[in-house]
Amino acid sequence: MRRHLKRDFPNLIVAGMEPLPFGSIPLPPEQEAPVLKKIQDSRAGIVFVSLGCPKQELWMAQHREDIQAVMVGIGGVFPVYAGLHKRAPRVIREIGLEWLYRLLQEPRRLWKRYYRTIPPFLWMAAKQLWQAARHPGHSVELVEGSAFVESQSPLEQLTSGNRK
Repeated sequence: MRRHLKRDFPNLIVAGMEPLPFGSIPLPPEQEAPVLKKIQDSRAGIVFVSLGCPKQELWMAQHREDIQAVMVGIGGVFPVYAGLHKRAPRVIREIGLEWLYRLLQEPRRLWKRYYRTIPPFLWMAAKQLWQAARHPGHSVELVEGSAFVESQSPLEQLTSGNRK
């Protein structure tokens, strides 16, 4: 990863890279405290989090008060950029089906995640398009709880599978 970044972005200043131990999020406090300290001490302005969905979103939400930087969840970008995972062919990417390509490559690992996240996304997108078609010229904002259990955050709604 460092070699690729140095080659592609020679003027980029990387404050640090910290691979998290493999396992579930949250990490035990004795493993997480040193990681948080390194991030805080680096004084980075942007922290890219590449844990995959929904782990990275949960981790960022858990540490939004601890890290004084913009955190950006980037999914599996790092392993692809480093050349560890293969990207879908260009035509598949251009038609927006790279997720399907990845699912076919790793069905055991990804089917549950995609089953829980893609249908709610499609439902919300369809609802927004339908509302926009009914009210041309008006901006449409999906209200929290409009499609899911109202007592949960949007992230919890997507990951829990609970729907009204």
